[in-house]
Amino acid sequence: MAIVLVQHLDPHAESNLPDILAAVSPMPVVRAADGMPIEPNRVYVNPPNMTLEVVWGKLRLTPRPLDKRPFMPIDYMMRSLAQDMGSRAVGVILTGGGTDGTLGLRAIKDADGITFVQDSETASHDAMPRSAIASGCVDDILPPEGIAEELARIGSSSYMKGDHIRATGPAGGWGSLSWAGSSA
Repeated sequence: MAIVLVQHLDPHAESNLPDILAAVSPMPVVRAADGMPIEPNRVYVNPPNMTLEVVWGKLRLTPRPLDKRPFMPIDYMMRSLAQDMGSRAVGVILTGGGTDGTLGLRAIKDADGITFVQDSETASHDAMPRSAIASGCVDDILPPEGIAEELARIGSSSYMKGDHIRATGPAGGWGSLSWAGSSA
């Protein structure tokens, strides 16, 4: 499975998250770039001041909208993931403020994907997890370690490897995960 991590970022500051994750992850960690194909066993991190979506198994970046509406990059990405990957999409909401991610998890659940939320006791900011939980579209509420265990189990299953399904689109038979939380 691939991991696409979307975080809330200051639109004018670069994030060190790709470097931080690369130092501890056994998987390659890259800053998402427009047109980049999503490959299994990689971590993609959103850049600041951009919206990120998945289209036909590739990342598409567009400039952040300039209007006054709240910027909801996690909902935007998860909705595209649900549309592109269908039942092989997995959405995770971690600690964060606001409601971003709730509508994206709903889209993943409506596509028969899998959804997880960090439990409130372990979240330093629990507004995003609480909003997602209140929506009724969450499969499981776990601490980060429990989410990691479930992702490892799901990632090694024949379901994510596509052994029992015909792959649709260029994404192939593997699943894709959107992992979202507050800025780091």
